[in-house]
Parts: sequence; structure tokens; C-alpha cells
Amino acid sequence: MPTTELFLYTLQLADSTLLMGQRHSEWTGHGPVLEQDIAITNIALDYLGQSRNLYQYAASLYNNAPETEKAAMDKYIPRLWKSFQRELQEDDLAFLREEHQFLNVLLTELPRGDWAFTVLKEFFYSAFLMNLYQDLLHSTDNQLAAIGEKSVKEVSYHLRWSSEWVIRLGDGTEESNTRLNNALADIWMFTGELFVPAAYEQIVVQQGVIKDPQLYKEPWQEKVRTIFQQALLDVPTPSWMQHGGKEGRHTEHMGYLLAEMQQLQRTYPNATW
Repeated sequence: MPTTELFLYTLQLADSTLLMGQRHSEWTGHGPVLEQDIAITNIALDYLGQSRNLYQYAASLYNNAPETEKAAMDKYIPRLWKSFQRELQEDDLAFLREEHQFLNVLLTELPRGDWAFTVLKEFFYSAFLMNLYQDLLHSTDNQLAAIGEKSVKEVSYHLRWSSEWVIRLGDGTEESNTRLNNALADIWMFTGELFVPAAYEQIVVQQGVIKDPQLYKEPWQEKVRTIFQQALLDVPTPSWMQHGGKEGRHTEHMGYLLAEMQQLQRTYPNATW
């Protein structure tokens, strides 16, 4: 299959998991109790590991692609990297690309918020990733299948952890339930994008490498209904959904997030430890 679409799809997964990890890392040292401080930090590290594997694969796809295909991918390659005179590396993709070059779903770039906001965002995203990674195990692309095999074990824990917290907060005190409902009102509009394939994603689907993300919507909704019932939460009625992240159009939060995350590498480009 054409390398460009697979490259873009891999970037999408890498960007999304990287930003989830970055947002979760903002809780390090600030968690509600020590045990959960460590838990959310470990989840952040899991996402960082997943993004590294995906960025490494994306970089190899670019480095080994024919020049004719590289021209189509260059739109998403850091301009600064061109001066390094070496092969593209994972850190180049993570720390040197501009805002419009990132293809993450909008859900992952939302601010940290309070504990209820983080927990609910993690629940929504890990419930989606659980279905995705389980299917990647059977992908015709061996590298994606290997990444799925490693990642599904981690996401299984993320989903269990976040589900327990959603139930705890929803069926807890009046304040915890209110905070969770406030988070739901802010986050729900960003969940629809998870199931809408971008143009490059559709081509990867047509080639049989991955399944159509629309197939994950029903099991995701069923998981949400099950947990929400225990958490005494109402599933929001269908509404208009935000989208654009998969095509490089982002919220106002993205620029601030990248400025903080990329500061060191941009200040000392091509630096090594």
C-alpha cells in the first residue's frame, strides 16, 4: 500500500498518545493522594512508551520511502530537521513539528482540568483504544500488530482504573458527582471524532491494514452506558461534535501545550545527553 497514508495514520496514533501522556504528566506531584499520583504518572509513562514505538515506526516509514512518496509526507516533517543531515528520528517528530502538523484527536489536547476531568477523559479514550489495539493485534502490518500486542495490556489497566474512578466520583458525594457532570459537559463534544476516519485513514482501512473506526462506536457506547449506570450519570443525548484534529486543525490549547513540551528541544536543537 502507499506509504504516505500509513505514515499519517501512525502519526495520528503517536500524536494522540503523546499528548495524553503529556497532559497526565502534569499531575505528577499534584495527585489527590500519593497512590493515585503514582498511578496517573505510570499511565502517562505508558502513553509515552506507546508514542515512542509509533514515532519510531513513522520515522522508519519516512526514511525508507521512495523520494516520490517523501514529497507527499514532507508537509508533516519538521523544517528544522532538514539541517541536521541525518535520518529522521522519533524526537524530531515529537518535538520539532508545528501545531498544524500534529494529527492527534482533539480530546487528547484538552487541558488537564481537575481530577474528575482527567479521569473522565482517560475513560473515554482508553475505552476507544481498547477496541483499537485489540484489532491491531490482527493487522496485516506486522509492526502495528506488535505495537498493539504490547499496548493492549497497558490500556486494559488504564480502562479498569479510569472506570473505577468514574464510578467512585459519580456515586460519591454531591460535589464529586457535580464535578464529573461538569467534566462530561465539557468533554462529550470531543468524543465523536474518535470514530470518524480521516481521508488517509479511510485508505488504510480499504487496504485491510486496520478496521474502520466507526465499528468501535457501538462497543464504546455500550461500555460508557454500563459504567455510567453504575456512576449514576446520564449519557448525553446526541449532539454536534467537534472535529478537525486528524487533519491538523486544533483547539486554542494546542499551541500552549506544544510550547511547554517542546521548549528544551527547540532551545537546544539536535542536542543529545
